[in-house]
Order: sequence, then structure tokens, then C-alpha cells
Amino acid sequence: MGGDHGCAVTVPASLAFLDRQPDVRLLLVGRQGDIEAALKGRRSNRIELLHADEVVEMNDAPAVALRSKRNSSMRLAINLVKEERADVCVSAGNTGALMAIARFVLKTLDGIDRPAIAAVLPNQLGKLTTVLDLGANVDCSAEHLLQFAMLGSALVAAVEKIDRPTVGLLNIGEELIKGNEVVKHAAELLRASSLNFVGNVEGNDIFRGTTDVIVCDGFVGNVALKTSEGLAVMLAGFVREEFTRGALSRLQAMAALPVLRRFKRRVDHRRHNGASLLGLRGLVIKSHGSADTVAFESALKRGFDQAHHHVLDRTIAEMRPMVARLMQQEPTSTGVLPAPAGA
Repeated sequence: MGGDHGCAVTVPASLAFLDRQPDVRLLLVGRQGDIEAALKGRRSNRIELLHADEVVEMNDAPAVALRSKRNSSMRLAINLVKEERADVCVSAGNTGALMAIARFVLKTLDGIDRPAIAAVLPNQLGKLTTVLDLGANVDCSAEHLLQFAMLGSALVAAVEKIDRPTVGLLNIGEELIKGNEVVKHAAELLRASSLNFVGNVEGNDIFRGTTDVIVCDGFVGNVALKTSEGLAVMLAGFVREEFTRGALSRLQAMAALPVLRRFKRRVDHRRHNGASLLGLRGLVIKSHGSADTVAFESALKRGFDQAHHHVLDRTIAEMRPMVARLMQQEPTSTGVLPAPAGA
């Protein structure tokens, strides 16, 4: 029900995703009448509808969504993950509400104070850079940035099967003296950790592929993400304008069509839609609220891939030694990470 377009996008994207993934089932949670109208008579034994009386609006405060809308589609969908009826929850709804409800229902992993939003961005090396946090935590301490680095490193190690992913701290310069006090302290903690920390990185390093993981607070990360997406849209628009400027340009565009299509695909941010809410005891994927059917299908695919490859269990296993070392450094801390399922 969430996002800028609701069922007009999420339901067609779900149907397209089902066509591409024969071994998946979808539980569509929301106002049943709206979902059935968007289905337009198409039903499948791999689709189950679950009615929700309430909907978290995009402008609802997280506290309102958490306390006053206990029967919302968002709350019920996350409950399905907790109850193990669903392997992953995917939502395009209110980010703050999704984070608050997911944190309340699923709880955070031991050793993690706050969940973080992580997404992948393409780089010049033809690979992907994982960046976090992208908006869940506007004000962060140095300890939170260290935890984000642990989560990001564990995720990349689990998904990409990289032994020791490199980690960079987003800053206004590479020098040790650069940055505010929180970032400077975070750099000290990262250097003392067991992570493969390479030091400070700058904004352009995100797309250079300088490191596997880049860590920042949610304010900086969200601005960087939205700026990069806006730049991609602008560049694609510029190319389209130049090739439609006149008859000769249109002829040249026809000759260059294969190249233009490849370029469009490479800069299409919709292919990378779907950010992971890391640090929770369950898989939750956040889609852009403005996502179209292509973008929302990408978010569904990301959620499916993470569930299919047991990313949560692998992330927990990767984090265990890092958290154990951190707790040895802080004798007052208690708690251990839970064992992976089946271990």
C-alpha cells in the first residue's frame, strides 16, 4: 500500500516478479479490495492476499505508525517475518515507520544498537559498492558508525564471498585531521577493530570502487544517494535531448541505438532499487517510495536473493567474531550473537 503509487505499482511489479521467479510465493498485505482491483482478475496459487484494516501513510510519524496502527499492512507484513510465515518483507512505504516497526517487532542483533539502511551502487570497476547508512539514523555516534561498518562488512562477505571486505569512512578528505569529532573518533575505533579498514574516503570514491563498503551517517548517506540518482537521471535526459535535437541527430541516434541502450541500462538506478535494513533479526527490504514497476520488481528480486542465499544467517556468522572482539575491548558489554539456523 505504500510508496507514491501504492497498488498501481506494487501489484503489477509483483505479478511480473512471479513470472520470472517460478519458485517463489508472495503474500500481498493491504486493503484487499484495492489489491484485487490492481490484480485485474489475475490470480495465482502462488499469491495469497492478507487484508489489513489500516495503512501507514507516507507522512505518518514513526511513533504514530508504531503505537496507533497495529493493524497496518506494514505491521502485519513484518509480523509475518517474525512468525516465519515469510522469509522477507519488502515495502515502499514510510521509511521511518518501517524502521521503527521492524526494530520493535524483529529486534536488533546483540551488539547492534541501531539498524542501518544499506544499498549497493555501481562503480567504475563494473562491481558494486555497499554504502550505509542511507537514512535510518540522522544523528550517529562514533560507536554507531563502527557497528554500521561491521554490518556492511559482514553483508558483503556473506553475499559477495569476499574474505575481508575493505571498509572506508566517508569524509571530506583522506587526511586523518579531516572531519568532525564524531568521524575522527569513528576512524580511531575502526583502526583499532578487526575490520579491513583502509581509512577515510571521499564522495567520488563511491563510484571509483575504492572500497567494498563505505560507512557514513544517515543524513550524509541519504543526500549522497539522492544526488547520485538525480545525476543519473539528468545525464540520461541530456543524452536524449541531444539525439532528438533535429532530423540529423535522430538518424545518428538510430545508428547509435545499441550503444544508447547499453548506456541507459548502466545508469538506470532502478536496477539497484531495494535497500537492506541491516542489524535486525529478520530480512526487511526498503524500496524507494517513488519506485515504478521496474524498480519495485528489483526490490523484490533483492529480497528473494537474500532469503534464497541465507544472507541473515551468514551475516550473523560473519559478525560473531567481530562482536566478540568488541566485547572483549568493552568489559561492561554483555550478550552474544545468536547461532545461525541449523548450526
